Amino acid sequence: MANILRLASLSVFFFFIIYSPLFSNALSDCNGPCRDLNDCSGQLICIDGKCNDDPDVGTHICRGSSPSPPSGNCQPSGSLQCQGQIYPTYKCSPPVTSSTKAKLTNNDFSQGGAGGGPSECDEQYHSNSERIVALSTGWYNGGSRCEKMIRIKASNGKNVTAKVVDECDSMRGCDEEHAYQPPCKNNIVDASDAVWSALELNKDVGIVDLICTNSKCNDDPDVGTHIRRRSSPAPLRGNCQPSCPLRCEIKTYTTYKCSPPVISSTKAKLTISDFNQGGDGGDRSKCDEQSHDNFERIVALSIGWYDGGSRCGKMIRIMVSNGKSVTAKVVDECDSMHGCDAAHAYQRPCNSKIIDGSNAVWSALELNKEKGIEDVTWSMA
Repeated sequence: MANILRLASLSVFFFFIIYSPLFSNALSDCNGPCRDLNDCSGQLICIDGKCNDDPDVGTHICRGSSPSPPSGNCQPSGSLQCQGQIYPTYKCSPPVTSSTKAKLTNNDFSQGGAGGGPSECDEQYHSNSERIVALSTGWYNGGSRCEKMIRIKASNGKNVTAKVVDECDSMRGCDEEHAYQPPCKNNIVDASDAVWSALELNKDVGIVDLICTNSKCNDDPDVGTHIRRRSSPAPLRGNCQPSCPLRCEIKTYTTYKCSPPVISSTKAKLTISDFNQGGDGGDRSKCDEQSHDNFERIVALSIGWYDGGSRCGKMIRIMVSNGKSVTAKVVDECDSMHGCDAAHAYQRPCNSKIIDGSNAVWSALELNKEKGIEDVTWSMA
């Protein structure tokens, strides 16, 4: 949903500034010593104390004379033309290190705001009084950082923790779902008004540096990260990435051929379905080609978890934060690849991490069916 909403953006640098001996006033060329951008000539920037090409610009001034880019260097994957302008698209973001450099931009997460559709993590809109952010596609990492807290620090001494609720799409844009905004760059933290206010920063213009406490950048004990111990983690095995988009009337939806890996306590979103004949669940259940009564404790699983029917008839245990749990039988697939037709009751495709439960499941868990979506964990019973 989220895209860059202001041309003037704030640079937040998640890196430890290394101070070198004093330089002369002369500008440095490729591999020359530097302390900041002002020490390098032309379009070169200061990286690790040396002037080099800017990976965000894509110049090759130092090619042949400079060291090869780091293995985690993120290059554009293609381009997208929007209203006569061409924008680079990215499937990746720069590696997450102990102090990651980013651009902080401003987004409206409320319904009807300029941020586009509901947030990807929970399919909900949010008040801009919440301290929340969207991350570029690579950092969003297929939703693996959903609901996690990050800390943003500014050189004015202010810092704030904020919750990840959405993806700042670096692959797509210029449509209604993205509020007709261009794709995000690959190094964006798109934040609510509350985040900007907490940092006491000017939303219209500003560039500040991250500051490090006790002269060292390290994990934030308040957030509970472990970046220092594993500075550039590999993607989770089985990490589920979106497949081709599906257009329904005027909206475009993400589709998935996979789901997150199943572990001993797998995070999911519990939704509600009507399994009756003629209900909003669509056709008969895939496992047995039957319609079912909603007093049965039954579920449909997202396409990856359904796994071609291998979990048909099996029991799973669903647990919620109120301490309640219930076992339910898998009878159907919550289709993450198709939708918007009669077979799917004209519903959009499911997300990749959905357990679509009957009324009986919701009642057993003592959840409010009116809410329609709940965070749960599940395992095989």
